[in-house]
Amino acid sequence: MRAKLCSAIALLALAAACARQPPHDPASPGEARARAPVVTVSADQAVSPVAPWRAPAIEVTPESAAALRRQADEALQEGRLFGSDADAIPLYLALARQSPDDPSLQAALARARAALIEQGDAAIAGIDDDPLQLRRAHEAAAVARVLAPSDRDVQAYLDRVDRADEAQAANRMGERELNAGRIDPGSANGAIAWFGKALALRPDDARALQGLAAVESALIRRAELAAEQGDYAQAERRLAQAATVRPGTTAVEDARGRIALQRALRINALRDAGLAALADPDDGIDRARAQLAAMLRIAKAGDPAAVDLRERIELATHYGLFRPGQVFTDGLGAGARGPVLVVIPHGAFRMGAADGEADATDAERPARNIRFDRGLAMSRTEVTVAEFARFVAATGYRTRAERRGYSIAYDERSGNLTRRSGVDWRSDYAGNRAADDQPVIHVSAKDAFAYADWLSERSRQTYRLPSEAEFEYALRAGKAGRYPWGDGAPPARAGNVTGGADASPSGRRWTNAFAGYADGAWGPVPVGRYAPNAFGLHDLAGNVSEWVADCWHDTYRRAPRDGEAWVNPGCRSRVVRGGSWASSPAQTRSAWRIASDADTTNARVGFRVVREL
Repeated sequence: MRAKLCSAIALLALAAACARQPPHDPASPGEARARAPVVTVSADQAVSPVAPWRAPAIEVTPESAAALRRQADEALQEGRLFGSDADAIPLYLALARQSPDDPSLQAALARARAALIEQGDAAIAGIDDDPLQLRRAHEAAAVARVLAPSDRDVQAYLDRVDRADEAQAANRMGERELNAGRIDPGSANGAIAWFGKALALRPDDARALQGLAAVESALIRRAELAAEQGDYAQAERRLAQAATVRPGTTAVEDARGRIALQRALRINALRDAGLAALADPDDGIDRARAQLAAMLRIAKAGDPAAVDLRERIELATHYGLFRPGQVFTDGLGAGARGPVLVVIPHGAFRMGAADGEADATDAERPARNIRFDRGLAMSRTEVTVAEFARFVAATGYRTRAERRGYSIAYDERSGNLTRRSGVDWRSDYAGNRAADDQPVIHVSAKDAFAYADWLSERSRQTYRLPSEAEFEYALRAGKAGRYPWGDGAPPARAGNVTGGADASPSGRRWTNAFAGYADGAWGPVPVGRYAPNAFGLHDLAGNVSEWVADCWHDTYRRAPRDGEAWVNPGCRSRVVRGGSWASSPAQTRSAWRIASDADTTNARVGFRVVREL
């Protein structure tokens, strides 16, 4: 037993010495700040060796025995057991040497021994509040060895002192490892293991519990430092380690909440910076992508903020500040607004007539793939009479039909399109006054270009006629069939096209029309009356055919591959696209195109505009 106690004391002394050694280098610079000492071990916590106890020499005579007995009983009653020659145990031992067979003295010594053990256990229990109480327990143990070394209760007490010694030694080792930053839960010789040994020896050991709390705090701090550096995977690993140190406490969950909030704030700040950058027309997209890259380094997969910014960048790349399907108008000054526009999606399609397509001509071939890497806005309907009137009123512009005094209008008596004087953009298909919501007709390609240029000037945006490729892309709206709606007869309310069931005011019928189809109209109708296509655009398939920006070429050979208009400076012949109220089924096909002099005006051709994003 003495050897066991001495080894424990030596271990304590060794632990105290080791605690003064410099800690080892941290694993990474990011964890250096987390490894500052948390628990400081002071020298007065170590138990210096307690010398063997020797009972003081007390002379007992027959004359003094009774008085010494009373003095010993009083000392025992007052709890003064061994500190001086006036205390109970030295007096009882002296009296027992004089009267070894006195049973009352043996009983008194037994009571003193029990009181000594009680005081020693109280000292052990007090270690949590006052580490120096361990020395008091050792002093009691030294007396107990002299008093009754073979007594079973004394032996049990000495075992308790040994466990207290070992627990304190383990605590010191744990504190040394803690101060050195060796706190990984899996380490057999790390701080957690040592504090665990202390608790195995002394359940509820306050010093060990404090050490584990410090380990937990250090692991949480490492998690916080990792989070500050953007390494949230490492932060979560550290939190998972911390959660094993003191199960059931709230510290780890509280830290996880703080880190999650910090992470969300950083992610949201990066998203906001990325969104703000997108407003810059110069390098905004590149700067937004840099913000997104920073977000993706710290965000979880599928983080809504990162997904949102990625989508916004994608949209900005293809649509500027708009979204596909968005409907808007531009201000023209003085409270006026431009035509209603629809943002059509970027994408690809096959332009031209398919091999073997009935009624196709060489002018519609060769078919080729066209890709639009950027969306654009197209007017939702053909330009109306009212919209064109605002242009004329603002500029005093005179159209081609006005200057030459006539246009080509429909004659109900003959059923033909004929030249008629006094017909211009204010007129309908029959030469009568047109309603404001009718598509403007009797306008030349040059008149359409002039209107687009005026819109550009007034809105400070880029307006133009669509290219032929843009028109067909918008007309097909994702479909690849013969007609804009697919193959076969048009579905109900597909548009204002020639229907076999339609009739003129005098009862005329089409000789070449879609059998059985009726749209309820003869001549153009107010714009937007029929259902829009998949892109949200009205009347591309019918109502009136439309000017586009391209010059006429007999085939698509050598045509631009990027969807730009194919223009030759000074060309006189332009392209007209899309079916009209008077077009045969063959002329209503998606690939149909026809040449027309740029000065032509008639009752079948109008136009619409596009606006670049």
